[in-house]
This record gives sequence, structure tokens and C-alpha cells, in this order.
Amino acid sequence: MAEGIDCDRRQFLGHAALAIAAAHPGMSCSVDAIDGGSRELAAIGRAVDWLNSPRLTPTALAGKIVLVDFWTYTCINWLRTLPYVRAWSQKYQRRLIVIGVHTPEFPFERNVDNVRRSVQQMKIDYPIVIDNDYSIWRAFDNQYWPALYLIDTHGRIRHQQFGEGKYETSERAIQRLLKESGPSDVGEDAVSVEGSGFETAADWENLKSPETYVGYARMENLASRESARFDAPQIYRSPSRLALNQWSLAGNWTIGKQATVLNRAPGQIDFRFHARDVHLVMGPSRPATSVRVRVSIDGQPPGADHGLDVDEGGNGTLSEQRLYQLVRQVRPIVDRTFAIEFLDAGVETFSFTFG
Repeated sequence: MAEGIDCDRRQFLGHAALAIAAAHPGMSCSVDAIDGGSRELAAIGRAVDWLNSPRLTPTALAGKIVLVDFWTYTCINWLRTLPYVRAWSQKYQRRLIVIGVHTPEFPFERNVDNVRRSVQQMKIDYPIVIDNDYSIWRAFDNQYWPALYLIDTHGRIRHQQFGEGKYETSERAIQRLLKESGPSDVGEDAVSVEGSGFETAADWENLKSPETYVGYARMENLASRESARFDAPQIYRSPSRLALNQWSLAGNWTIGKQATVLNRAPGQIDFRFHARDVHLVMGPSRPATSVRVRVSIDGQPPGADHGLDVDEGGNGTLSEQRLYQLVRQVRPIVDRTFAIEFLDAGVETFSFTFG
């Protein structure tokens, strides 16, 4: 994810390092203490915009155990961690303060109404602080979506988890701090959760397609017949074949820095992928409009392999800018060609993710 992390198995460091970690769904760090906790809580306390809670000042957080969760609502890697964060908030609510720090990746995620709608749809009831200016992100020196920071009663960071996974390790760290802070009836059992929909854990064994941005700032593997032209309209044509993880445009598109926009309908994007799930961050470029889409796999309607946002015939409608699930396959998982046809102009497309 921009300025942070593609938190799937292949890449867990952000712009600063761009390190590759093919064997891990995430990275964990447990330490006795990391200096600077007071500074981080001060940054949270200075924030003005809050959802689900009045402003939590440093005074209100002093002496409390705080779990800080950095997220952005279109990040599939964060969505797959949400069932655990939600469960911890409910299980330890009397003694643990969970704060979700929403730091946006794409421009439309800066719209607080969009975040508010997502919070309601996802049934998040713990406090959410809006970090549109990245001030909290910088105070934590964070580089990751998702990222968890566990802060003790002295304002020190005692545990970190970057990316997906290591849920039991994180919960053990929570339990340890709760026991350290005084008499406690906290047991050693870990929460048992099973995500559904977007929150379902990735099929890591069959995931061979990486997050792929379609804006030119981080665009890779575009294989249309025509050379890419940036910030200007151009007609593109798909090649006869795509190699694994190549994608192509067809129709009249403008490739922008963050988003690729369809100028005239119809238009199409093809992607040769290997994964159970296909997601695409996209939506109408103008508010209160909609865009009709039709999805196919290897040239056929998806049938039982359709995602949450299209039917068995592959038909769906985009009414807002968000993450859309277009394919959820049943096994066996093999290399296949996904296509999405846009029947209306004015769609902005940002990035593909897989699961």
C-alpha cells in the first residue's frame, strides 16, 4: 500500500526499504520497551476528528493499556485482520482501549463520510481517529498497513505486529500487559474467530499474484499492445495472450498517477492471475453516479466463482469508491484470465489485490 506496506506474503516493507519477504504473512516484534510512547499518545490526543468516541486526550489515555491499529478501509490485508481486532476490543473492553488510526492511501479515503460509512458497514464500534495529515503515522514512524502497536500504562510501546498473522502472539502480549497492570482475571485462552466475506483469511498456498497498481506511480506489468501514455487519453487494445500477472487495457483510457480512468464506454481490463480471490479498488469518478460492470473468467461468466459484488452472470454495479470483490473461486486454483468490462464511462480504477 502507498507510503506503507503491501502486507501480503510477498512484501512487508514500504517505500523506505521495499524489502521482500516471501515466506511471511507479516512480521512481529515483541520488546521490553521502545522509547517514545508519550510522543505517540500525544499525537493521537492532538487529533480533532473522531468516530465512535469523543476525542481521547493524552490525559484520558494516561495509565491505560492502548492497542493502536493503523488501517485504511480499502486495504484487503487490514480487512483480513479486522475480525481479531474487533474480537479483542470486545473481549478486553473493560481494561484495553483499542484505537483505529485511519490513515488514507487514496484521495477518496480522506473523505470522512466515506470512512464513517465503512465503519458502520464493518460493524466497528471501537474509537476511530482520522489521520488525514499523517501526523500520527509520522509520530509512530509507521510504514505499514496494517500495523498494531501495544502501549503499556507508562506510554511505552511493548509489542508491534506488521502485516497479517501472528494473532495469538499479539493476544498473548495483550494478556501479559493486562496481568502486569494489576490484579486480573484474564485467562490464557485466545479468541477464536473466522472471517467471512472480505474478512476471510487469504488462501496463501494458492496465492501467486501480487498487489498491482494501475496508476503510473507504481504501475507494473501492463501488457496492452500500445505503449502507455500518461495523463492523456489513449485507445488501448488487449494482446492475444497474457503471461501470469500481466494485465491489459482495452478502450479509451487515461492513465493517471494514482488512478486509470475510462473516458468512453465500453472499456475493459484483463488480468492473468493465480489466486482464489480477485479484488479491485475502484468506483465512479463523480458522486451520485453508478457504473455497470460485467466480469468473466476465461471468457465465461463466473458462475459459482463470482465474488461478493457481482452475480453468477458476472453483473454488478459500482456506486461508490471502495474495494470490490469480483472473484472468489472454488478449488482447484489454476492460472486463469479475469476480465472486467465497464459498460459506462467515468470509472476510476486504482489497484488489484488477491487472496
